[in-house]
Amino acid sequence: MRPILMKGHERPLTFLKYNSDGDLLFSCAKDHTPTVWFADNGERLGTYRGHNGAVWCCDVSRDSTRLITGSADQSAKLWDVQSGAQLFTFNFDSPARAVDFSVGDKLAVITTDPFMGLTSAIHVKRIAADPDDQVGESVLVLKGPQGRINRAVWGPLNKTIISAGEDAVVRIWDTETGKLLQENDKEIGHKKTVTSLAKSTDGSHFLTGSLDKSAKLWDIRSLTLIKTYVTERPVNAVAMSPLLNHVVLGGGQDASAVTTTDHRAGKFEAKFYDKVLQEEIGGVKGHFGPINALAFNPDGKSFSSGGEDGYVRLHHFDPDYFKIPSI
Repeated sequence: MRPILMKGHERPLTFLKYNSDGDLLFSCAKDHTPTVWFADNGERLGTYRGHNGAVWCCDVSRDSTRLITGSADQSAKLWDVQSGAQLFTFNFDSPARAVDFSVGDKLAVITTDPFMGLTSAIHVKRIAADPDDQVGESVLVLKGPQGRINRAVWGPLNKTIISAGEDAVVRIWDTETGKLLQENDKEIGHKKTVTSLAKSTDGSHFLTGSLDKSAKLWDIRSLTLIKTYVTERPVNAVAMSPLLNHVVLGGGQDASAVTTTDHRAGKFEAKFYDKVLQEEIGGVKGHFGPINALAFNPDGKSFSSGGEDGYVRLHHFDPDYFKIPSI
């Protein structure tokens, strides 16, 4: 399995996202310029220029026409995927962190960081079919969690929003009323910042990764803890195979602590776990720094990882991978 090395970012990667067809891969980094690549051969298709700070997160509409990005420049932008044109800018009073389109792409959730005395917040925006009709007002603003909200995603039928972040608590919010419906049990929950959150393809469960060196699998409706995957280093990124019962965890130390560890490739590997048995089944080495982003192609036949080293590595699985015995 020879990875394709995709060099297009000058700064550490922050997020990776495939479109629903699995033919495009979008990457975000701290270098202000989200980039789109062909997911097959890793060829760079184009960039989205306009942000003025690190881009933390992105999402692409189901029909691959719209891209939304959240940035440290205190804005979230809507883009035309094909032309790279900016369609709209949502401005905030603090950095935008997580973005996620709802099912049907008529709504988007955007989280903003605590900043200059402002608390963190979750904003729900209506996304107009015609960019000319787009407005910046929020349909709903949720406040409450302390510290940064690193991820917010839509729950089943867009009835809920699931959020997680610095205070290590996973919360489920009602999108109609804005009420907090559930918080995970402190006993079984993460002990440190939740860095990442990935939903299963069918939307029935989700995976959270945390700096407490573990990842946890939750039921999306009841917030019951299903599985816990324990690793040796902080988890910055998680992904779930849409095809097999595999979860992938990526991580490493904080950028500030990197110089204190072994620099040889392989210290920073993407670790594969059996989703059911919770056992490690393999690893993919290669990055020269912590892995900050992971994404599975919707067809389950390839995955990509983005590192602190500024590279995106695209891995097409060998036939042997699909023969790994699973129960």
